[in-house]
Amino acid sequence: MSEYFDDEQEKSNDYSKPNFHNETVFSKKVRAGKRTYFIDVKPTRWEEDYYITLTESKKVFRRDGSHFFEKHKVFLYKEDFNKIVAGITEVVEHVKTELMPNYDFTQFDREEDENYNENTTKKTNSDDDEVRTHLKWD
Repeated sequence: MSEYFDDEQEKSNDYSKPNFHNETVFSKKVRAGKRTYFIDVKPTRWEEDYYITLTESKKVFRRDGSHFFEKHKVFLYKEDFNKIVAGITEVVEHVKTELMPNYDFTQFDREEDENYNENTTKKTNSDDDEVRTHLKWD
């Protein structure tokens, strides 16, 4: 799923189903250069099960200096978890060992630093809040 939202736009949630809420029960934020990934665990509408959403969010600037967040979302369901993990693992290992065996992938291994961004300048918590706010449409 790919979505584009301006700062003023919001997408309303469907609360028409009984017991439905859009609560995230577990979340992991992964910063990767100019992108941020959110891996969230959410209950199903009937709260009997859980699914994972993987959201890529990238801040895109317009010519006039304003910005919007370009987001891409994938929904992963429990019956697919093992297959997805195995597939990603296989593909990553193929790239590392067969396609790019001499490339140093460890250069990207660093602890997540809340004050880091691609220009190594001080980052504010309001930036994270702004990205999260724009993800409320899910």
